[in-house]
Amino acid sequence: MAETAAQAMAAATARLRGAGVPDPARDARLLLAHAARIEASRVTLIAPEELESEVAERYEQLISLRAIRVPVSHLLGEREFYGRRFKVSRDVLDPRPETEILIEAALSQPFTRVLDLGLGSGCILVTLLAERPEATGLGVDISEAACLQASANAVLHRVETRVDICQSDWFSDVEGRFDLVVSNPPYIALEEMEGLSREVREHEPDIALTDGGDGLGAYRMIAAGIAAHLEPGGRLLLEIGPTQGAAVSALLEEAGMSGITVLPDLDGRDRVVCAHLPPFSEK
Repeated sequence: MAETAAQAMAAATARLRGAGVPDPARDARLLLAHAARIEASRVTLIAPEELESEVAERYEQLISLRAIRVPVSHLLGEREFYGRRFKVSRDVLDPRPETEILIEAALSQPFTRVLDLGLGSGCILVTLLAERPEATGLGVDISEAACLQASANAVLHRVETRVDICQSDWFSDVEGRFDLVVSNPPYIALEEMEGLSREVREHEPDIALTDGGDGLGAYRMIAAGIAAHLEPGGRLLLEIGPTQGAAVSALLEEAGMSGITVLPDLDGRDRVVCAHLPPFSEK
């Protein structure tokens, strides 16, 4: 006898809980909605009817993948960020809620031309352009796959006419100056990688997570090149790991940046370093 939606979700929840998946009930509900191709809020509407065989088969496949810790976002093919849905894959870092702190800081002051270093899915750059219709931007990433993913998200959110995306190793192929530069670079130290969840460690690109060293390599590169690409008075916003505020601030101070502040996330941990290039710096 075929299962009802409620029975299937109960069994899936138990299976995911046994596999150590955090919040198994939520994942079971989201994946059933995806299998049935309906909104998650409507899952209960298909109970107590028996699940169609095709839906049940898709659901079983999704639960099997989640049980081996494939991220839900990869199974759904998207992740919500700042009120918008972004297409994601294992080629890019999953957009995370704490990155919204950087978005809020960027939007707190005007900007017209923004550079996103290591843009990944494009969630930062696309969001900023969607929120500021008068702005234009450039996004760069060393990964060709990431550039393609970001381009797709730019089209999805209708900002493609105001954005350029190119493959570049940080500033290597960047020309011109910007009044806002943003980045969420790889900041996890190599020795910290083993402590990450299986979802992150096994399914997200290492190049977006770690520099293979102490976690500060990207910040050193950005600090070294920022003065040549930031307009005098322009702002730099960097997402950081919760223990890196002092070290990153020191790198930016040595590079001639001023007004350096560190913003906390909602848990009170250091999350974003803000700085600007003094208005009278030599070009």
